[in-house]
Amino acid sequence: MNFVGIDLHKKTISVCVVDQNRQVLDRERFCCADVKGIQAFFEPLDPFQAVIEATAGYEWLFRLLEPLAEEVVLAHPQKLRIIAESTRKSDKLDAQVLAEFLALDMIPEAYRPTPRERAHRRLVRQRVHLQKRIKAVRCKIRAILTDYNADRKDLFTIDGLKYLGQAKVSEQDRFVVDQLTSEWQFYVDQCGVLEKRLREFAKLAKAKEAEARAVLDSIPGVGPVTAEVVISELGLLTRFRSQKRVCAYAGLVPGQRESAGRRRDLGITKQGSPLLRWALTEAAWRLVRRSRYWQTVFEALAKRRGRKRAIIAVARRLLCVMVSMLQSGRRYQAARA
Repeated sequence: MNFVGIDLHKKTISVCVVDQNRQVLDRERFCCADVKGIQAFFEPLDPFQAVIEATAGYEWLFRLLEPLAEEVVLAHPQKLRIIAESTRKSDKLDAQVLAEFLALDMIPEAYRPTPRERAHRRLVRQRVHLQKRIKAVRCKIRAILTDYNADRKDLFTIDGLKYLGQAKVSEQDRFVVDQLTSEWQFYVDQCGVLEKRLREFAKLAKAKEAEARAVLDSIPGVGPVTAEVVISELGLLTRFRSQKRVCAYAGLVPGQRESAGRRRDLGITKQGSPLLRWALTEAAWRLVRRSRYWQTVFEALAKRRGRKRAIIAVARRLLCVMVSMLQSGRRYQAARA
């Protein structure tokens, strides 16, 4: 059996082949554009196992090698710290370390999303991107009107847009405002098209995914946007061994430092999906305003730890509730304060 370590970059890949005794048999370097050359190199290696780090853009290489290899392993880059912390670091050595770890069966594996999960994440993240652009353009328009003391609350309603078109500003500012208004309208239209595509995407969901949407929708303060983020970012729940692992994946657990028997608590790790963490925090604020029980929990925590830490704690508890509901398939039941 051959074991192949692959150090993947945007333009090149470095390959190292070792045997079961971790003796280097071959090394090679390819341009990523040379797909035929890469395939021709791997075909004679049969049987072999390959390992790739879960960095950006690994999917094309994974799909290329999957039919050729006995197994393609996706390595967790953060857990392979021996490569990142090495004093002698090069693409050639990184590929060799990966190959040797694979031969020893010591590769910490990363989760590879299914094609549907990958497509779902792409759509959900694009919607968030468009919403950010809409907000940014609105802020720019309001900043210009503020210089003339002409801003108003309903600026982006039908009446407000009529007012915006007639607002008295300088010739140069009028030019910029018109361009920004066109840009805003473009993003709004794009967002509308994307919302339609997401609804069509949801209709094609299997029973388990459709049930997850219905379950999450029963929680006060959790709307379609939050539900789509949670479902797309978490993916398959069975890959997590506990609710604590899910919270760690969302980056909502506190870090710790311990030395000589003295322990110091740090802030949350902020590892994992920032989009999931943002959605849970926003949902936690809405839940605190709508539910007497959650408001009581938040106020008790805020007295001891402050409002910022309290809302993070509520978001973490909310995620645990979501996971429990998704695993059991039960709707949300309001708790008494």
